[in-house]
Amino acid sequence: MSRVTRIDLPRLRPLLDVGAQLVEVLPAAEYADQHLPHAINIPLKTLDASTTAVLDRTRAVVVYCSDAL
Repeated sequence: MSRVTRIDLPRLRPLLDVGAQLVEVLPAAEYADQHLPHAINIPLKTLDASTTAVLDRTRAVVVYCSDAL
């Protein structure tokens, strides 16, 4: 079962430190222009079972969408 929790920036680092995966859902061009380190890009319009197959289902996933990093 999946769970959604909204987090703020101070809570992000500890999650990443324990292996959370960071997914940027903006379009590829915006991802290429600017994204958080180690984030992978899966544009929201392509988000489905096949595009998320690259994610490790045993680790937490943090999804973000922001052009104001």
